[in-house]
Amino acid sequence: MNKEKLKKLTYEVIEIAHKAGQFIQSQSNKFQQNDIEEKAKNQLVSYVDKEAEALIVKALQKLTPEAGFICEEATLNKEGDIQWIIDPLDGTTNFLYQLPAYCVSIALYKGNEGLIGVIYDITRDHCYYAYKGGGAFLGKKAIQVSQTKDYSKILVGTGFPYTDFSWADNYLAFFKTLMKDTRGIRRFGSAALDLCWVACGKYDVFYEHSLQAWDVAAGIVIVEQAGGKIKDFSGEGNYLFGEQIVAGNTLIFEQFLKNLQKHI
Repeated sequence: MNKEKLKKLTYEVIEIAHKAGQFIQSQSNKFQQNDIEEKAKNQLVSYVDKEAEALIVKALQKLTPEAGFICEEATLNKEGDIQWIIDPLDGTTNFLYQLPAYCVSIALYKGNEGLIGVIYDITRDHCYYAYKGGGAFLGKKAIQVSQTKDYSKILVGTGFPYTDFSWADNYLAFFKTLMKDTRGIRRFGSAALDLCWVACGKYDVFYEHSLQAWDVAAGIVIVEQAGGKIKDFSGEGNYLFGEQIVAGNTLIFEQFLKNLQKHI
């Protein structure tokens, strides 16, 4: 798929993400507590997630009937030479509790290569997007990762373990060093938005484990096209399906990863 085709397809995906986001927001004051389901411990879902995903899948099938799908809510799981990776509502718990940090996340991949990433921040009406070789954008504005090189001045984004607690003690030990050695730590509950905030320089670095591909796929493309660096906790490249990710600017990345590896 050439660059011009990717660009055109990206703008079509942006429209789909907007429509899904509008549906999600239209339901924000309508659902009841008994609409919430628990897929597993601390993993919540509602009809809003499911209907938004069905909307997205139907629209993408019209654009690329040959493509496969990896969907959080399993509307359609299908292999293909290219695959859409979809989280219809990243930050479901935030949405259900009316905390304004949730988004639509749509990515297109060829194997492990990110081709398109679109993330629509619903409550702020902000759309982050990127396509391979085309740079990263917030709306019409090009974005790039921060240029912070002083470790003591970095702002760190993270997420807390909520299903796998086997690393909890190590995680908290590293958390303690970050409290002392950096400008601060933030946890908003949407890995997709966290990666956008790395891409536009709001965070200097983000790390989290126990994530799924749909949580990070679009954000990976956006960070990469914004000039950022991404690895798994071991410093290798298994961050799309490996359930752990470190993303940040290139100036402090290695120091951060080295400090993380002392604890995790």
